[in-house]
Amino acid sequence: MGYKAILFLLTLVCCLFIDVYGKEVQMKISSTAFGHNGQIPKKYTCDGSDVNPPLKFEEIPANARSLALIVDDPDAPMGTWVHWVVWNIDPKTSEIKENSVPKGSMQGTNDFRKHDYGGPCPPSGTHRYFFKLYALDMTLNIGASVGKTALESSMKGHILAEAQLIGLYERSR
Repeated sequence: MGYKAILFLLTLVCCLFIDVYGKEVQMKISSTAFGHNGQIPKKYTCDGSDVNPPLKFEEIPANARSLALIVDDPDAPMGTWVHWVVWNIDPKTSEIKENSVPKGSMQGTNDFRKHDYGGPCPPSGTHRYFFKLYALDMTLNIGASVGKTALESSMKGHILAEAQLIGLYERSR
């Protein structure tokens, strides 16, 4: 067998290896309470119990050291409104149950000036609520008083994968 044939076979084996092992992970976030671009039930808003909805995580990269979650509303009249920031979630976490926070994680300050989930409460019209999940290659060493901006700065250069779920809500008048 000539060197060209050997080179061809080596290239083919490398391409197969990359296809099998270099496949990008498609991390997912979902909720049993609402579907992507679906209506968020009243229970999870300021008009209801104002507790976080249940969330499920899938396809977390094997090399993730932690997860972070940001929930915000880009349709707010004064600009994007932050409803929840959570980080240092154990990457083995496959769900966040309703009205709970993963053990060992940190909650930052939202735009309600609380260290907790603040549900949708749009002043008018239908708003979109982005539940953004990030897999990180490290745990973050930031204090609980920080908000979304500081969290995003700390995550910069450490994001392995991202996923998002969008929920909609309009208040009944």
